[in-house]
Amino acid sequence: MPAGSSSKRERQYEHIKDSAKGRGASEGRAEEMAARTVNKERARSGEAKSASRSSTKGKSPSQRGGERSRGSGSGGSGPTRDQLYEEAKKKGIEGRSTMNKDQLAKVLGH
Repeated sequence: MPAGSSSKRERQYEHIKDSAKGRGASEGRAEEMAARTVNKERARSGEAKSASRSSTKGKSPSQRGGERSRGSGSGGSGPTRDQLYEEAKKKGIEGRSTMNKDQLAKVLGH
């Protein structure tokens, strides 16, 4: 945290970092996520000396809830193609090696 930051922002930083680590993020990634989120909150509330337009416009990180951080495609939900393939393999489904993710999901009833 930057020098002179408030105890509230320190607690917020630690909470976000611990939450990210609890979800399986590495130490470095958790620290980065926490720092970016807290810095954006500081900019939005006028605590920072300078702020970019993207920091002060649009949804706050807490409102956004990670919308943009989940990746593309299926929105980050559901099993991967490899996970579906392994499930199909266990169930002995023929032709699984040539199926794409959507086909595997359909055959498995996902």
